Amino acid sequence: MTYPYDVTIIGGGPAGSTLGSLLRKHDPSIRVLILERERFPREHVGESQLPPIGRVLEEMGCWEKVEAAGFPIKIGATFRWGRTPDLWDFEFVTTSEVEGVTRPGTFEGVRRRTAFQVDRALYDQILLDHAAELGCEVRQETRVTEVLREGDRVIGLRMDDPASSLVTSSLYIDASGGAGTLRRAMGVEVDAPSQLRNIAVWDYWEDAEWAVEIGVGGTRVQVLSLDYGWVWFIPLGPTKASVGLVVPADYYKTSGEAPEALYRRALSEEPRVRYLLRNASREETLRATKDWSYVSQRIVGENWALVGESAGFADPILAAGMTLAQLGARELAYTILEARRGQHETDWLFRTYEETQQRRIRQHIRFANYWYTANGCFTDLKEFTREIAREEGLDLDAENAFRWLGTGGFATDNLINPSVGVYSLDSIKRITDRMGEGQSSWEINRFNRFDLALEGAERRDVAGYHDGHVVKCPCYVRDGRVLPEMGVYNVVVQAIRKDGRAESLVHNLGSFFTRVGADPNTMVDHALQALEAMVVEGWVRGSLDSKGQRIHRETPTETPITHRNRDAVPS
Repeated sequence: MTYPYDVTIIGGGPAGSTLGSLLRKHDPSIRVLILERERFPREHVGESQLPPIGRVLEEMGCWEKVEAAGFPIKIGATFRWGRTPDLWDFEFVTTSEVEGVTRPGTFEGVRRRTAFQVDRALYDQILLDHAAELGCEVRQETRVTEVLREGDRVIGLRMDDPASSLVTSSLYIDASGGAGTLRRAMGVEVDAPSQLRNIAVWDYWEDAEWAVEIGVGGTRVQVLSLDYGWVWFIPLGPTKASVGLVVPADYYKTSGEAPEALYRRALSEEPRVRYLLRNASREETLRATKDWSYVSQRIVGENWALVGESAGFADPILAAGMTLAQLGARELAYTILEARRGQHETDWLFRTYEETQQRRIRQHIRFANYWYTANGCFTDLKEFTREIAREEGLDLDAENAFRWLGTGGFATDNLINPSVGVYSLDSIKRITDRMGEGQSSWEINRFNRFDLALEGAERRDVAGYHDGHVVKCPCYVRDGRVLPEMGVYNVVVQAIRKDGRAESLVHNLGSFFTRVGADPNTMVDHALQALEAMVVEGWVRGSLDSKGQRIHRETPTETPITHRNRDAVPS
């Protein structure tokens, strides 16, 4: 049967517009319809990005449009969190690299490792207009009122648009965010951690000051804990800022305070934010939402798929929302394009898309849960780490579960390097130290011999996404964990097979990277981080021989990108 559209997308936010743009860019013949219930511009929370978005915007062809809007360059965040009142900074790049940046710039050099803090009303319109320029048909102020279905198949969408009340398509995509228009209609349930249920309230301020300006428009967001929650301060422009409060839902219910009173009290009790807002004025329109983390139990169906927050949502403490949405949209675009080419099995393409999204969202949820365990106002969450570990098949007490998380028990988000989002395993350990949990330990330091532990693992192809195509990446898979046979992981595997003694292993890694023309010091360091993740995840078995030298890997307390805050702002 021939349909008027190849792909119909419900929702014109960042996930929907990214998906539409990349479909049209890589295949201009594909017929894409985007249905958006609102009229852009419209406000939306979730203004802070992570660096991986940059390459997606560049591939879409609209990075320079976003740059021309003059949004602040996000180089990282300033935190007050955990067991210490000290302020500390986590930065994507060193400040000296940003100080020489001119604007408007291009997506090269240091700008590849920074992000934006965006006014979503303007940002989302830039992306949706760009999708339309690439040939997507965009209908705004068009609400889907009914999803017509036969079993697990969508057969049409009814809308409140009198000019065209029924749409049929080959494929239907839910990019409607938390509304989950298609997800709910198809009866898809979500999994949500029961212990971590927060609410957020926020408003926008004019004439707010920045804590710091680095170069031209470079700055950090502020994430500051209180006894009962935490406050965000996100510069969106030269004077405008988004300022919000996150508290446990139970605290809000028992406080007896209205959201407005709670918001005012929090800002009055946070000295750094109070100082930055001393000459500012509010819009006086307090917004509120629940920000409970969740992941959809299904993400694909017979002729439909979910993307962005309809597929899942990770707590905003990591500022991962837009990044997850736009990376997921990129991978779904590649999946659809590859299915049309017929070079891979369609079932494999969509199944691996679903597994990739669920794994990534769950990893970010776990990392957010771990992050909250270090904030004293979120009680009993250290005990909750036992449940996080149990999901991974580990029966640990609370202290050992917390230690497992802190040593990298969630570092399988990336098929190339051990990381979660932009956080490398080394960064995760520095963050653990900054949260007041003491000097983090490296499991690999305990051993001087390493052997592969691949028993019971299945060799399976996992999807890799590159330049509009999906490539099959061979991996070992066991109990939901994945060990890629590629990148630095594969280099470590081959080195262990050659000689698993610690001294020989480090020497052979250095020789390999020298031979291929890579910086041996940097790459051996990456390889040791991969080895650490492999030990923690059970892919490598460590042992201690009475003879031989052990590895000595340390986590410096101060680095150019993770250090005590030095801003000249009252704290």
